Amino acid sequence: MLRIAVLGCGRIGRMHASNIAAHPRAALAGVFDVHEPAADEVAERLGVRKFPSVAAVLASSEVDAVLIATSTPTHADLVEQAVAAGKPVLCEKPIDLSFARVEACAQKIAGAATPVMLGFVRRFDAGHRAVRDAVHAGAIGDLHQVVITSRDPGMAPTAYIEASGGIFRDVTIHDFDMARFVLGEEPTEVTAVGSRLVDPELMARCEDWDTVSVVLKTPSGRQCIINNSRRAVFGYDQRVEAFGSAGMAISENRRPHMMTIHGATATGSGAPLLNFFIDRYAEAFAAEIGAFVDAIEKGWPAEVGFEDGRRALLLAEAAIRAVAEGRTVRTSEIG
Repeated sequence: MLRIAVLGCGRIGRMHASNIAAHPRAALAGVFDVHEPAADEVAERLGVRKFPSVAAVLASSEVDAVLIATSTPTHADLVEQAVAAGKPVLCEKPIDLSFARVEACAQKIAGAATPVMLGFVRRFDAGHRAVRDAVHAGAIGDLHQVVITSRDPGMAPTAYIEASGGIFRDVTIHDFDMARFVLGEEPTEVTAVGSRLVDPELMARCEDWDTVSVVLKTPSGRQCIINNSRRAVFGYDQRVEAFGSAGMAISENRRPHMMTIHGATATGSGAPLLNFFIDRYAEAFAAEIGAFVDAIEKGWPAEVGFEDGRRALLLAEAAIRAVAEGRTVRTSEIG
């Protein structure tokens, strides 16, 4: 039974804590949050210990591993501290908003045997993974294009947007990782455009975009087209398509159920899409915990490691530069 402590008891930390507590091969060792009422609520609800500090978590002989779900600016520091303490880590994305800080963290933990896994949960979605497996098995022939659609159901709170690091680091970073996952080859060229169509005033103030499109190209010529929006009025729009010389594989949106109504005024009318990322990826989040437990108990490499997080952020930085300069950016220009 792997004993995992959760650092951070906000929305995603609460979800992770519940998933760990429910997992048959994991145990929730305790929680910590700088906002004590949040930690109190989770600790009381799940019947676990509330740690007084990060140092207490990392020093505890009753903690085998840690899950980092704190605010993004703390991630790199906590990864370094956990690795120094010999505690395996599952860290939410991104590692940091600064690529230079991620590079420094990579250097600091280089050579350490302590596993570090990144929380790119979409890799664990059964549909998305089946697309990747079909591609790698040759079921669609030679891969030509990957198309990833990722649209939020609505704008996040203003305070969140202001601190998010921008859409490419906050939203598209998941899609950059998914692109690498499916393509099986590192993109080396990034072209991107951004628009302010949902909330122009807020986006201008934040120097951000709410509507973006990205084209990635690999050395062999494979393409990945990513489209994002901060608002899709019909729900949480999450689709992955792989197109090849012999066919196509598609991972579709998720709904509460698949029943449809066919009548005189409408055909194929169905339930609305799931409207929240925790609902859409509920099974994937649980599978992610299982993969973390497997990596530690069986000595396997983390399925989504630190380098995957670094490379996803590298693509985000290239996209930001591509929009700013109106040109295609080679990843070698970033790092």
